[in-house]
Amino acid sequence: MSAIKNIIAILFLLLIVMVGCTAGTPLQPAYSTSVSELKSGIRKAAAPYALKLADWEIENIFTPVRESPHVDTGVLIKDIESILDEENIAIFPAVRVRITKPPLLLVVSPKDRISYLDRIMLSPDLNDEQIEAVEKQVDELSLSSLVVEIGGFGAAYPAIVSPDLKTKQLVAAAVEEWAHQYLAFRPLGFLYFLDSLGFSQPPDIISMNETLAGMIADEIGGKVYARYNRDVDKRIGAVKTEPDFNFDREMKETRKNVDLMLDAKRVNEAERYMESRRLLFVQHGYKIRKLNQAYFAFHGIYGQDPCAVSPVYDDMNRLRASYTDFAGFVKDVSNMTGYEELQSAVNRLPSK
Repeated sequence: MSAIKNIIAILFLLLIVMVGCTAGTPLQPAYSTSVSELKSGIRKAAAPYALKLADWEIENIFTPVRESPHVDTGVLIKDIESILDEENIAIFPAVRVRITKPPLLLVVSPKDRISYLDRIMLSPDLNDEQIEAVEKQVDELSLSSLVVEIGGFGAAYPAIVSPDLKTKQLVAAAVEEWAHQYLAFRPLGFLYFLDSLGFSQPPDIISMNETLAGMIADEIGGKVYARYNRDVDKRIGAVKTEPDFNFDREMKETRKNVDLMLDAKRVNEAERYMESRRLLFVQHGYKIRKLNQAYFAFHGIYGQDPCAVSPVYDDMNRLRASYTDFAGFVKDVSNMTGYEELQSAVNRLPSK
């Protein structure tokens, strides 16, 4: 069994390396000429800072790293696989996790609407000046950009999880990044994989993938954390927030108002409003470096996030409630190839 797992791991590594070699060079781009030109400009601006995924993945496999002092990765992996097995979810590929600094992610949106136009992985070692430089160059294309620190990176094997997360978040991130690898071998996740290669997919495909992976992280990760967490939870870089300030409510309100302003073509007003709201969040302890269209485009793909406006998360929750077993829900949703299938499944549910 161990030999089989090693073979699978090698095959998965080859798949990841292939992604690193081909990402951003689609054979048949599905974009209009103007969007293709924009993407060309984005990639030119990001080129000096872009992550060389194939080289980075080889280093990820063979270079030892010092693991997080408050997480035993070996125990964590065993606990994740144990819970997956108990839930009858196939463990493919094998769970492999390294706790080290993930790459940064450059997210780009148009200025006149919130849309996930492009994303590029950047080196994890960029300093503040380099981050500002790449954002400035992309913004000069009349676009909105943001370099994001991500909690995990599933397009690597082993998956990467940031050490700067508290234990519960770290466990959830480990499960979520494995979930993306698991989904890549199923229709829904494969479409997301094609989108990563440049074969554009509908936005709901991205949202469905991220939302399903998040639900797996919540449900499986919660059980793993209950089993793994034998010590006092530790928080690195904790942010003190005021208990009477409702972040989710305020962020939902912000997104709603920004959409209204952009729909009315009041772009400058929307950007001034976002900056005023950013200062409000900072005042209440939330360290948001930039609040712009790209911020909402990035956070909006996660159905559970207050920035999201897609009905995907609500639909998935309704569908999940109709299943007695989580594995059946994951199997059925991961075999979907579009939002219409999710809608149809929800519409077939008995009315309350």
